[in-house]
Amino acid sequence: MAQKELVIKTLNDMNINFKEVKHQAVWTTEEADKVIQGMEGVPSKTLFLAGKKNRRFYLIIMDDKKRLDFKKISEITDDRMHFASKEQLKNKLGLVPGMVSLFGLINNQDHDIEIYIDKALLEEKYITFHPNDNTATFFITMEHAFKFIVNLNYQYHLVEL
Repeated sequence: MAQKELVIKTLNDMNINFKEVKHQAVWTTEEADKVIQGMEGVPSKTLFLAGKKNRRFYLIIMDDKKRLDFKKISEITDDRMHFASKEQLKNKLGLVPGMVSLFGLINNQDHDIEIYIDKALLEEKYITFHPNDNTATFFITMEHAFKFIVNLNYQYHLVEL
């Protein structure tokens, strides 16, 4: 099953509503923002990071307008973080750069990724993610984003980024 279809099936199985916007392939948050400009919802930035000696892995979810303060997130996690390699991204989430999203957790067989979400997102009604495919953007409520995480048996941390 293709990645996008797997995301749709998973969301439907979890009774999570979403709105889909189809578009040309986009590889950066700037490109993605242009195709959904003016629509209600915060465009998200999802970063896949690895910790010191690549022992721990993280998904950091935040407003794509923000820049991640690596010193701050390292203090929060008590781990020195860096961007995970393309190989780690493929092995852990089954994705390639430009397609990282919350939905990649569907592919995490090791169930070993820690999730950190910026508290500022709680002020938003909708958040956007690629459905593991960069030719569409899905809008879901923040409540449903949390439901998705919990239904996959992950815990998440709300932090100030």
